[in-house]
Amino acid sequence: MKVPEKIVAVDIGASSGRVILSEVRDGILSLTEIHRFENNLRGDDVFAHQCWDLDFLEAEMRKGLAIAQEQGGLASVGVDTWGVDYVLLDDNLERIGPAVSYRDHRTDGMMETVFAEISRAEIYRRTGIQFLQFNTLYQLAATVRQHPEWLARACHFLMIPDYLHFRLCGVLSNEYTNVTTTQLFNLHENDWDTNLLEVAGLPKTMMMHPVEAGTIIGEIPALQSEAAIKVVAPATHDTGSAVAAAPLETEDEAFISSGTWSLMGIESKTPFADAEALAANVSNEGGVERRYRVLKNIMGFWLIQRVRKELGSPDHGGLVSEARDGTPWRSLINPQDARFLNPNNMTAEIQAFCRATGQPVPESAGALSRCIFDSLALSYRQVKEKLETLRGRPVNRIRIVGGGSQNDLVNQLCADACGVPVTAGPIETTALGNVCVQMIALGQLSGLDEARALVRRSFPLTEYLPRQRVPQSVWDRFQSFSALPALEGQD
Repeated sequence: MKVPEKIVAVDIGASSGRVILSEVRDGILSLTEIHRFENNLRGDDVFAHQCWDLDFLEAEMRKGLAIAQEQGGLASVGVDTWGVDYVLLDDNLERIGPAVSYRDHRTDGMMETVFAEISRAEIYRRTGIQFLQFNTLYQLAATVRQHPEWLARACHFLMIPDYLHFRLCGVLSNEYTNVTTTQLFNLHENDWDTNLLEVAGLPKTMMMHPVEAGTIIGEIPALQSEAAIKVVAPATHDTGSAVAAAPLETEDEAFISSGTWSLMGIESKTPFADAEALAANVSNEGGVERRYRVLKNIMGFWLIQRVRKELGSPDHGGLVSEARDGTPWRSLINPQDARFLNPNNMTAEIQAFCRATGQPVPESAGALSRCIFDSLALSYRQVKEKLETLRGRPVNRIRIVGGGSQNDLVNQLCADACGVPVTAGPIETTALGNVCVQMIALGQLSGLDEARALVRRSFPLTEYLPRQRVPQSVWDRFQSFSALPALEGQD
């Protein structure tokens, strides 16, 4: 009896990474986590930046891949990670400088520096990408000013998953979905934007024309008599993979890819990049089959991850229970305020925000958690209303996918705040999307619609219906906090 082919998804987020083995039996797709590891920022001793340890990530990826290879029947592997961060290689294909994280403060004030060379409106017209101070464009502009010697030696530009694919199979590539997060990709020309690259300090010769998600880019040898393992570029931006597996059924549904960040949006065959979209600061990220992800970044469970760590890492479920028993809508924050991007102390920053806005200061673990969860739900409503205005018709359902979909309190708060049914699950959507795009590349699925049908058939979903309306006074208070959207870098 032939053993079904297995596919490996390497899914690395800003907090942890997993190597996941998948296979289909009797029409049902299953995932098995075979290796997990932490992904922690480290301080660079030479340059004093917050950096990613790429050697560690590669070593852990290879550990998981070795476990998968031992089981036999491995057809392919693909890597997805967070967006915007990158690696520079010299002409010997060696790394130049550390892999600086988007959470590093080197981009503070850099957006204004770039706007002095090319206007905010013109950047948006070209790229359709939302303004976030850590976009690759501003990271590179910071490098030009702080480390010009790095760029002087650079010959190749790779995003983080492109680099890990290169380390696996020796092939250099830039994958489309992640390239679009850089704010350097021209929406109209379907290629890197020459003028923006010049502003960023990179010659276009360093960049490769992006390959589509689902491209077989190379091979790695397998053990003993096994066939070579194909290296497939999935949607290498983790949100691109998550949305690829989101069980969307109609055009009137929105998604929230919920994890360290909450990425909320709609899927569209055409971008939204006019003046109204610019005013809303929405992003048109590239997706699988060229379906745009029209979305906004919301500071997600990063807030509770940091608070939980500062409280001595109490059980997350316990925090949710304490928050459920707390007073609703008592204390609120604007999760988009730049002060919450990477403060020295998240708890103190939340308390300072509440104090400065004349609200009760959350002191207990439950009060802090409730403040975060209520604020996230109201952020979802705010984005929902912006999306509805752009598209000219309502959103009638929200699908929350990813690890954050396990938080039943936030799911219910989202339904209450947004006034529409919420469907939660699957949990491992990023890995599922990674796997499904590889299956499409291998000819095992015909396309995204069949992939989503497979996901709906294989994994349970939970529905939350609206129970109570948010008081108007609460909504007014929350909206008043949006006057300072510093994270988005609006004028």
